[in-house]
Amino acid sequence: MQSQDVAPRPAPASASSADPFVDVEQAEAALVEHYPRLVRLAYLVLPPALGRNRRVLTAHALTQRALPRGRTSAPVIPAQSTGREGDPGYSFVRLQVVRTALEAGLPLKRKTWPKRSQLPPLLPQVWGLRLFPRSGGADELALDQRLSALSGPARAVYVLRGLEKLPDGDVRKILTAAGVGDVAAALSEADDVAAQYALLDSPEFDPCSLQARPTDLMRRRQHMKAALAAGAAVVVCGALLGLPGDGWAPDGAAAPAYAQNPAAQAALDPGRLTRVVPTAWESAARTDFSVWPARGDLTDDSALLRRALAVWARPGETVQVSATLGTPSGGPSGPPQLLYAGTVDNARVVILYDGLRIARYAEPKDSTKGAALDFARVDGAGRAEASAVVLGRSDGNVRYLMAPWVTKAAERDLMKPNSGAMDLDMTDGITSPLAGPAQSGTCTSWNVLQVTDGSGTRLMTDLGELVPARLTTGRPGSTREASGAEALRTWAPYACSLGAMRSTGVRSVNAWAYAVQPLPDASGSADWVCTRAETWRGGGTRVLAQFHTPGGAYGAVAAKAENVPSCGPKDPNVLAGVLWKSAAKGWYLLAAGSRDTASIRTTGAISGSAQGNLLAVPAKEGAEAGLKGTLESGRSITALR
Repeated sequence: MQSQDVAPRPAPASASSADPFVDVEQAEAALVEHYPRLVRLAYLVLPPALGRNRRVLTAHALTQRALPRGRTSAPVIPAQSTGREGDPGYSFVRLQVVRTALEAGLPLKRKTWPKRSQLPPLLPQVWGLRLFPRSGGADELALDQRLSALSGPARAVYVLRGLEKLPDGDVRKILTAAGVGDVAAALSEADDVAAQYALLDSPEFDPCSLQARPTDLMRRRQHMKAALAAGAAVVVCGALLGLPGDGWAPDGAAAPAYAQNPAAQAALDPGRLTRVVPTAWESAARTDFSVWPARGDLTDDSALLRRALAVWARPGETVQVSATLGTPSGGPSGPPQLLYAGTVDNARVVILYDGLRIARYAEPKDSTKGAALDFARVDGAGRAEASAVVLGRSDGNVRYLMAPWVTKAAERDLMKPNSGAMDLDMTDGITSPLAGPAQSGTCTSWNVLQVTDGSGTRLMTDLGELVPARLTTGRPGSTREASGAEALRTWAPYACSLGAMRSTGVRSVNAWAYAVQPLPDASGSADWVCTRAETWRGGGTRVLAQFHTPGGAYGAVAAKAENVPSCGPKDPNVLAGVLWKSAAKGWYLLAAGSRDTASIRTTGAISGSAQGNLLAVPAKEGAEAGLKGTLESGRSITALR
């Protein structure tokens, strides 16, 4: 399997004849002696999206499978740490660990068989327990978040530099031997993360010193019952196949319409809804929607809960169903978790969560007709993204249900950075109405939700979906919350551009002021800002390069693109240009690139070039031109379109 990050594994014949040979006994001795370090290496390189429990088990499995089948050669890449210099056994095992850890992060493809490292490990397995390393401090958590934003090869670069103390030349050899195609890009990407190598030895990243917690006991019991019911169904179907007659009905293997699937019926039983105690989030390993308690004045209304579950499984023709892009709208696979059931303005509302989606059921207060069912994808939500859910909208106002860890909610106009925030009342986690962003007409304000909890203050904006989008600012890969004074000033001219991102499944939007350009004819300085919207489904990202001149209330969109890595953690570089008319009536082509841009040149009807990341050349009104940039690394980039 191939990808842009990891190239095909080189054939064994490519090994140099000068490389030392390693037999199984020599590799096993190195593996046993340095097992904790090798497992830590695998854990750090594996993609964080696997989750801490699976990363632990996969790291041990990959390390234990690193032994050669027989006598083989190992590239001469000396280890730098004491006790491993010149040990070809360790070099071979380390290379195998890095290679398989990188392969584990590759996406599965339909037309090719998955590699063994891409599948959950058969061994080791731990039933009934979740295993994860001991928690470190805030520095370790911040580093883990920064590493999670890197590609697999870039993570490997960082870890080999920090954990193995290897110079870049040896790192390059290891990644090349491991099958990485663009090693230079991986080295450059890893440079964006501060060299906090001492933190890699923290217990936070030690998969050999573990904590154990039980899995979800109620779900485990339900899954066991479902498995027994499924087994009984298989036995019955097998017996029916043996009976004389025509075998299967005309509908093939589908069950008759009157048959009842036990697992599906359990998902429709309000008595089996998962309910979390109010204090669960205080001791949970993760703070997300799974630790929200059930709130509202109708949590004991079985009839309402039954209707909500039934409509979710079988929405009638009169039910208005909506779902964010990339969100499946099918019924729950098992009993979901109840987050809210209560009266909101003139409606009865039920909020449910099944681990992948938030489902909101609403019906009129005095009737069961005119029901609505909305879905939003929220898989992988963390503390920040799981801070709020929309309860209802009425007369341009929005009510939110806040996470139990939120201590304060406020309303702020994003276009007025110097104005204060207006506190919102919260009753049982429900906010007082917040004026939503303008839906049409002139954009003169953009109201956002300001959330404060024990970890800080952040801004979230309503984009017409169940879960508000998080606003951040800063260079990709090292973003921060958009609640500070400088971040508010950065966002102010570009708030109205958020309207172009409504109803597209946006998870977060980052605004990055990547350049400041002196304007010709003594017209002051202009700001270049790149805004990038990330979605819950991963694809569909939207990037805008915007240009703001002195005295202007709004930024102008100079360029835009979709599904490109530019202005993102994998490729923070960006280049954009605009035709601009000065107060002296002169026309110019202005262009700006990110700080790593070494030069810019024009193509087409306008001729010009400049060293550095800024360009300004005279132009004619309506002239068309292209832009090419060269990064300090020598790589060429083109302008956003």
